[in-house]
Amino acid sequence: MNKHLKRILALVLSVLLLAGALPSAFAQQESRVYSQYPCIVVPGYSSAGLYRYDENGEKLWVWGVQTEEIVAAVFHHIAELGAGLALLSVGNAKMIGETVGREFYNLYYDLACNEDGSSVYDLHRYQVTAEESNSAVLQAQHPDGYYQHEVEIMTDIAQYCGGKENIFNFNCDFRMGAPFCAKQLDEFIQSVKNYTGKDKVNIFAVSHGGQVTGTYLTLYGDKGDVNHAVMTVPALGGAALAYDVLSDQIHLNEYDLMRFTEHGMMWEEDYDWLLKAQQLGFLDQVLHYARPGVLKVLGYWGSMWDFVPTPYYEDVKAQLLDSEKSKALIEKSDYMHYEVMPEFSAGFRRAQMAGTRVFIIAGYQNPSVTGLQESADGIITIASSTGATPAPFGMRYNDGYTQKNDTGFYQLSPSMALDASTAYLPQHTFFVENLYHGMTYKDKYTEELLRTLLLTDEIEDVHADPRFPQFHATTNRAHAVFAAFDKSVEGFLSDDDTALVVTNLSEKYPMRLLSIEARGVDLQFNALKTKWLKPGKSLTIPLKGELPKQSGKAFDLVIDYKQLGSVTPFGERTLHFTLQNGEKVPYDKSTPFVPLCAKGGLDTVIHTPTQTVLEKTGTKDWFVIWWQILQSLKIFLQSMLRIG
Repeated sequence: MNKHLKRILALVLSVLLLAGALPSAFAQQESRVYSQYPCIVVPGYSSAGLYRYDENGEKLWVWGVQTEEIVAAVFHHIAELGAGLALLSVGNAKMIGETVGREFYNLYYDLACNEDGSSVYDLHRYQVTAEESNSAVLQAQHPDGYYQHEVEIMTDIAQYCGGKENIFNFNCDFRMGAPFCAKQLDEFIQSVKNYTGKDKVNIFAVSHGGQVTGTYLTLYGDKGDVNHAVMTVPALGGAALAYDVLSDQIHLNEYDLMRFTEHGMMWEEDYDWLLKAQQLGFLDQVLHYARPGVLKVLGYWGSMWDFVPTPYYEDVKAQLLDSEKSKALIEKSDYMHYEVMPEFSAGFRRAQMAGTRVFIIAGYQNPSVTGLQESADGIITIASSTGATPAPFGMRYNDGYTQKNDTGFYQLSPSMALDASTAYLPQHTFFVENLYHGMTYKDKYTEELLRTLLLTDEIEDVHADPRFPQFHATTNRAHAVFAAFDKSVEGFLSDDDTALVVTNLSEKYPMRLLSIEARGVDLQFNALKTKWLKPGKSLTIPLKGELPKQSGKAFDLVIDYKQLGSVTPFGERTLHFTLQNGEKVPYDKSTPFVPLCAKGGLDTVIHTPTQTVLEKTGTKDWFVIWWQILQSLKIFLQSMLRIG
């Protein structure tokens, strides 16, 4: 069977194990500086291979890269699954869900834990020592890349730190709680130091690896064994997905799942609009009926309970755990939630005092793809990954809001939807709006930022390098277009600015700007005067008029465009900005939050019932774009006739 087909089929079940981040795009760049220290990659959830010994003393595979067992299970029940899919129209999710749950249990019961959190079987990791987990050794043993974590990213990183000989792949028993895994990481770091003869290591951590690394730094960071630690999309305070699964609150949003996929594949065509009007609901029911079988395997994993965000932890614990039978499990997870997590800020500072540069890169302003409506990277909420304080999802802080902590710097996002002053590391955390989980190498900004933070001493904090502002709106190609003002830090506007710089993010489609509407500040842009913008090129549009002498006022730019040759030729992107140009505007305490996106365009001239009909039919976006085009045409004609 084709290897790619096997992997696709494997996804049917392995996604239920939160099976880590999407593969990253490999990027070659000319080296500036390379690090003298070995690099340890601490990967996302379920990345380690596990085995046990059978009754004959032979190694029995339990979990890892092999997909044959999953494929065999899918094909064994292909008739049942096919029947369930054929009856999709009458909602026969029960048959499919129960089949998936039953086979998940049959395949992975060896991974199960007892109610007290202890493992049913004595499981072992395939690679434990530095030598066993060295990427050069693994490459020789497994040319297909098996057992190497984040292969594309680390192949790139290897260019700057002496080759794959200096890349090491950490494996932990991911079922156990973060403090247990952090102890294994501490032991692994000592092994790498002894193997390489170096006194320090660098750490690149992803997702669950971020929670393990954050716990390691809090409990062991004062040893000073780490030079640089960069945690990307870390699950420090848990993951929305774990809460949704354990609490039976999964509500898959097909639109957001499609956006997630578009970003991961870096598609330049928009397919998500197909799902705007039609939310199937069928998959929610499938997962609901699969859940009992899944929980028989992972319901007592310490790591799953560490993943439940603290605000929801007690409620879910009361629903699913027996206070006596699960006493040991509860004690360990209580320790994580109430003693380790609250210490992250202090723990990171202790590690910094010991000589470790600690950085976080995280995504926000996406909902959880499984239902939780909080600002997230699709999997992990921004509050969990960074400690920052977001406004309720879909809202922002009102104009004039003052950040909670005085850090000496302005640390509100340009959208004013995120207060970074409360973060674990407010001066060492980079926030990327609309960055999805595990997609660090899907954005040139985050790709180069990771490489620079991990391997060089060029960046001391978020204010050190103008190439890397603390807040960035993703430049993933799936967003098609990007814009920033020419003099201010990205996301801000002041009197220093003279132009708006618009960039075509596509690598293959020429773009024509159809309209640029400013909402919340009096700016006009004659977009129709512009010519076709070639792939990857930027266009400078001069600013006209006088800006108000105000600061702390949020506004939006809505950009409509046409892509030549794309199957979805028309598109729109909204970018958020803050005016920083004088006296701070007064803050209305009676209205602390307002809608994230300012009203404008078609919304100002059509009534709510009509808007509802357009939204339900999935046609509103098309009407909005044509309305914007007409308004842009009006501005164009006015400029040609020198009116207004």
